Amino acid sequence: MPLHWTIDSRRSLFIATAEGFVDRADADRMLDVLATSNILHYRKMFDGSAGDTRLTAVDILSFGVRMRELHASGPMGPLAVVLPPDKYVLLSRVLGMLAAAKRPMRIFTDRTKAMEWLESPAIRASTPVPHIDGPPRGDG
Repeated sequence: MPLHWTIDSRRSLFIATAEGFVDRADADRMLDVLATSNILHYRKMFDGSAGDTRLTAVDILSFGVRMRELHASGPMGPLAVVLPPDKYVLLSRVLGMLAAAKRPMRIFTDRTKAMEWLESPAIRASTPVPHIDGPPRGDG
C-alpha cells in the first residue's frame, strides 16, 4: 500500500505518508480512517514528498468534496501538507478546499519544518477538544 499512516492518541496526531503512486482507493481508505476513528480534531500531517498520484482531475475534485463534507461533521485539527514543489499545481484545487475549514493549515516542502510547526505551542493550543456527548460526570 503506497499510503501509510500513524495515529498517536497520546499526542493527538495523525501522520500520513505517501510512497509511490496513490490512487483513489488509497485516498478514500485514509479518509475512512479519519472519519471513523473520531480523530478529525487531531493535528494532521500529510507527507506527499515521496509520493505520486494517478488521480484524475475528477478524482482529485471528488476527494476535495469528500474532505469538505468531513469539515461539516465537527471541528478540524491543524493540517500540515508536505509536497514537492512540482505537485503543488496538480493539487492546488484540493488544497484550496482543505483550506476552507476553520483550522490552521500550511503547506511545506520540508517534513521537519512541517512537524516543527505542528508541535509549536501556538498550533498545539489551537487543536480543538472533541465534544463528548452525554451528561457531565460528577465526582459522585
